[in-house]
Amino acid sequence: MEYNLADLFESVVDVVPDREALVYVDQPGTGEERRLTYAELDAAANRVAHHLLDAGVRPGEHLGLHLYNGIEYVQTVLACLKARIVPVNVNYRYTEEELAYLYRDADLAALVFDAEFTDRVAAALPRTERLRHLVRVGLPPEGSPGLGCVPYAEAEAAGSPGRGFGPRSGDDLFVIYTGGTTGMPKGVLWRQEDLFFAGLFGGDPSGNPVKRPEELAERVAAGGSGLTFFPVPPLMHGTSTLTAFIAFDYGQRVVLHRKYVPEEVLRTLEKERVSSISLVGDAMLRPLVDALRGPCADTDLSALLTLSSSGAIMSATVRTQLQELMPHVLLLDNFGSTESGSNGRATEDSGPAKGFRLYVNERTRVVDPATRAPVAPGGTGRLAQCGHVPLGYYNDPAKTAETFFERDGQRWVLLGDMATVDASGVVTVLGRGSQCINTGGEKVYPEEVEQALKAHPDVYDALVAGVPDARWGNHVAAVVQLRADAEPLDLAALQDHCRPRLAGYKVPRQLVLTESIQRSPSGKADYRWARTVAVDADAAERKAG
Repeated sequence: MEYNLADLFESVVDVVPDREALVYVDQPGTGEERRLTYAELDAAANRVAHHLLDAGVRPGEHLGLHLYNGIEYVQTVLACLKARIVPVNVNYRYTEEELAYLYRDADLAALVFDAEFTDRVAAALPRTERLRHLVRVGLPPEGSPGLGCVPYAEAEAAGSPGRGFGPRSGDDLFVIYTGGTTGMPKGVLWRQEDLFFAGLFGGDPSGNPVKRPEELAERVAAGGSGLTFFPVPPLMHGTSTLTAFIAFDYGQRVVLHRKYVPEEVLRTLEKERVSSISLVGDAMLRPLVDALRGPCADTDLSALLTLSSSGAIMSATVRTQLQELMPHVLLLDNFGSTESGSNGRATEDSGPAKGFRLYVNERTRVVDPATRAPVAPGGTGRLAQCGHVPLGYYNDPAKTAETFFERDGQRWVLLGDMATVDASGVVTVLGRGSQCINTGGEKVYPEEVEQALKAHPDVYDALVAGVPDARWGNHVAAVVQLRADAEPLDLAALQDHCRPRLAGYKVPRQLVLTESIQRSPSGKADYRWARTVAVDADAAERKAG
């Protein structure tokens, strides 16, 4: 037996078949609820896997998951792993142009999609010549094209519930597409063994990875049940899918919602006695804080042990608010990426005063981006990780050569984050190098300024971008969403708030107020949008002036 995700899952099923594995709570107000034991989830995934193979989808070919959160998403990922078909996540926010690009770039042979997306799928299909098998979840809107789809319920019913699959390998692939904050989406190509150790902590996030594949089931058999994991962000983003698989590696229970509704999330936390919830940054956490301070103030959170954020930094202001509202809960600000898995977690003193500081794992270093050698304490470089890292980017040899490298007999990935490291090994993340603003020869990283902005009591959300400037090269612009009940805020007041917290050259020279900040479904910043908004506002002001 190798470190193959399907083999590992089946080994857990075999020791706890009757334990509840997956709960789906639809919302709001539908009353729909589905619960599957490990044995039921295994059998359902087997059925879908056999349907795909019977339909001519071959091992090694790629299947896209164009789905909201739901049981079908989890079953389909497991089905792909069982049949050695490569699962590929699809961002359901994409337009037909973006979908056509991703379908082509990922070489999709099959697609499982929610009926709500039928029209967009139909528009993209003519430009995706490899895509030949479609499975649709739910009923399409009236008048939508048929597309020759197989209904998901029929696909599941037609397949055999037994396993009967061929041998698998730790070299079997898993592709995670990441949109990042700039550029077209890229498919990160993971070996399953590498993903198990880098993204799933080798079966134990506490730091004690298994040493043999068989040990995973042995630990589950020797332990007990009682933990419930609640990955709230969309499963189409790697973090939530990996969180679900971490729970399965423990033989524990996963709860899912279709979409993020803070009040419904809190009701589920109470009803299902959730132990661990994962979200993404302030975009998800601020609405949760507001709900806890308002209509859901009496929510029973006594079962909750940990709240984790990853994919976007949790501001110090929100961290303080959460700690006041749930003092017994351990707040974890995790740091990682699609290209690296986990890198580490924020230190206790991380915040505006000292910056975003990390305890990193033993495989993470700060390296010189030119020589790829580790920087000395106090030096600045880019984060990199070695060991269990991806093979590269699918269909992009140039980007792969730029990002992945060999040194000292190990494979490394060079990440986009600039950072410094101190003598104790603690890393301070400065920000994405691609978003760095050069203003008057000084470097400004948006994340640091955003932390200061979010400490203002009237600021609900904010992004920072550089705008071309005749004098400074670029000036710092703040795109700000105010709270609904906020007092009017002008640039001078915002600058007065920021000056005690930031060096003068980091203080915004432009303020753009917006009704809402545009982010990805998982809460990641959309810096292209922020820069466009700020540049357009600057041009309008100069024209008016």
